Amino acid sequence: MERQEVELLAIGAGPANLALAVALEELAAPGLADSALIIERHDDIVWQRGMLLPWTQSQVSFLKDLVTLRNPRSEFSFVNYLHSIGRLDEFVNLGSFTPYRLEISDYLRWVGESLRRVRIEFGRRCVSVEPVPEQDGGVHRWLVRTADGGEILCRDLVIGAGRDPHVPDEVAALPRDRVVHSTEFSARMAGLDPDGEHRIVVVGGAQSAAEMYWASYRNLPNAQVTMVMRSIGLNAYESSKFTNELFYSSFVDEFHGALPEAREQLLREMHRTNYAGLAPAMLDTLYREMYQERLTGGDRLHMITMTEIAGARMEGGEVVLTLLDRKQRRTRELRCDMVLLGTGFDRAMPRLARDVAAAAGVGGATVDRNYRMNLPPDYTAGCYLQGVNEATHGIADSLLSVLAVRSQEIVADLLAHRGAAESVQAAADAAALLVNAK
Repeated sequence: MERQEVELLAIGAGPANLALAVALEELAAPGLADSALIIERHDDIVWQRGMLLPWTQSQVSFLKDLVTLRNPRSEFSFVNYLHSIGRLDEFVNLGSFTPYRLEISDYLRWVGESLRRVRIEFGRRCVSVEPVPEQDGGVHRWLVRTADGGEILCRDLVIGAGRDPHVPDEVAALPRDRVVHSTEFSARMAGLDPDGEHRIVVVGGAQSAAEMYWASYRNLPNAQVTMVMRSIGLNAYESSKFTNELFYSSFVDEFHGALPEAREQLLREMHRTNYAGLAPAMLDTLYREMYQERLTGGDRLHMITMTEIAGARMEGGEVVLTLLDRKQRRTRELRCDMVLLGTGFDRAMPRLARDVAAAAGVGGATVDRNYRMNLPPDYTAGCYLQGVNEATHGIADSLLSVLAVRSQEIVADLLAHRGAAESVQAAADAAALLVNAK
């Protein structure tokens, strides 16, 4: 393929980079937006592709869309999306702040199609990123290679493809067709015989695990579904209005400026606001169904608490899980056909970000307040990380809550570095003219 050259390349057409694209069009000089490209490995824009179940809702207000908290008058708002497709009256009448995931996914697709300057190219998976050394000893561009054989040169890079799925070591050696992470749940489960007598084990105790548990029970009427979790039982999200203030975009400055031990406390205490809880409606649905099973003598839903997976193997065509009871430190075996992982995402920086940092010769992938990776002084080429900076920017970093304002901060930083680079170049040109004049 022909080598492309752009000013800005964003990897991943998810909410973070779509918000950035809108900010580029609304805030930046037209030249930067016109020379910006997003590449997406899939053939379309779909939000939470693996868990896009028709009955699931977002836990975040529709006002925390890609733009409203930055620019309430933007044509790219969720409200304008509803108006444009003729569903605004119905949504208002629904009386809910939290849209269905299907609506958010379609909103993101609509935003992608509504962009006028920033381009999106689909079916292009990034396989590597390399710095391009120049004759002056500096690095002013990146070379990105894609799985289709393409090459893209860019001055600035934005990585917004999310974290890597977490697959526990204890089940990593099982055959690929027996283990399903939540990120691929919908596609993988669609291939199962709906009338089969499946034995399914769901690992985890948070929202994604509960949704897979419920969906498997509903969609596979002859299946035995067992949930295994380390905790004492399912819990609701922590949703106090006081703790929710820590999801404000204005709180990022306070978190970023806090001492390391304070950051650790904040993240620890806010864990159940996002990672270790369930929506109240989901909790109520599951408990009522399990109660009805007891009432009617059903035996399809099972829950094993305070237990962890200590090992897994294949035996006679079955998956055999070794369960460790944390109350008495005793083990037992559980046989099943398939293991579903509601185990979330790796807390480490994603592989691509680590590879970029390693190629630049820095110890790790860290960013400054404006999400720009800390690179050697001779790098004018910038790299921004979106959605993976909880340790330095707070628990909201991976959520929709801060997208609108964060995109503004990144655009401002991009323009500031361009202005600084142009000033340096102008000074160099002036010095050269003086030397030549002498």
